[in-house]
Amino acid sequence: MRSGNQSFLGDSPKNFILLGVSDRPWLELPLFVVLLVSYVLAMLGNTAIILVSRLDAQLHSRMYIFLSHLSFLDLCYTTTMVPQMLFNMGSSRKTISYGGCTVQYAIFHWLGCTECIVLATMALDCYVAICKPLRYAVIMHCPFCPQLVAMAWVSGFCNSLIQVVLTVQLPFCGQQVLNNFFCEVPAMIKLSCAGTTVNDATLAVLMAFFVLAPLALILLSYGFIACAVLRIQSSKRHKAFGTCSSRLMVVSLFYLPAIYMYLQPPSSYSRELGKFISLFYSIITPTLNPFTYTLRNKDVKGTLRRLLERIWRICR
Repeated sequence: MRSGNQSFLGDSPKNFILLGVSDRPWLELPLFVVLLVSYVLAMLGNTAIILVSRLDAQLHSRMYIFLSHLSFLDLCYTTTMVPQMLFNMGSSRKTISYGGCTVQYAIFHWLGCTECIVLATMALDCYVAICKPLRYAVIMHCPFCPQLVAMAWVSGFCNSLIQVVLTVQLPFCGQQVLNNFFCEVPAMIKLSCAGTTVNDATLAVLMAFFVLAPLALILLSYGFIACAVLRIQSSKRHKAFGTCSSRLMVVSLFYLPAIYMYLQPPSSYSRELGKFISLFYSIITPTLNPFTYTLRNKDVKGTLRRLLERIWRICR
């Protein structure tokens, strides 16, 4: 016989308890409000980008192919985690089934890795448009852009599949409490009661490819863009630098926390710090992306205004 909180080595618990901030009850309400507002803004902003890029023929350019995929990624990314987090904060039951946890970190990992590649392709597109404008149509030709996006989705899925196969084999010895807001691979590795050398090494190597390599491409692209911007008229230089700096800030909020969480052995990072850091790339960045990349664009604002006016006329 065994109790609900005990398990033989190799058995998987039926449920996990997501601790979140239940050890700090006074934080639950303010964090619930912040998450709810951020989630609503992320849903509205990303949905607006997808709609306007699909409905307006003027926005059927290569750049908006990447932006619409980024918005769809952010919609799925936040929906994978935030509703569960909100439910747990508003409930005394803070559990998630073993199967639900596996699905959550599998999808989270897939979408996160895909977004890393998509952000890098967007930086490459921006570099070619600014630094090689005469060759833009040749380099970023129509078949090539969908191929880049497809490569991002497929490579992200393959990486996720590898991590899931390794993670589901870990024994937990009856341990059920995840000191996190949601299920993700480093938290699962840290909870395991067996040796995790293979998991740690595989996670570090693959995430170096999916995080450090795209980040290096992004920084290199924006470095060349900055050099090109310095050669343009001073009246336009300030606006260009403002756009580049805001994009780099959002990219930093996505990549730097991911580097902390995924490019060191999970056994060595602080659980308390890690669970709050994970909020940056899980909700903050998807909320900021629409406003940073698109909603400040004059063409998008004009299309969105016309769309809202059309909806208003229909509803009257």
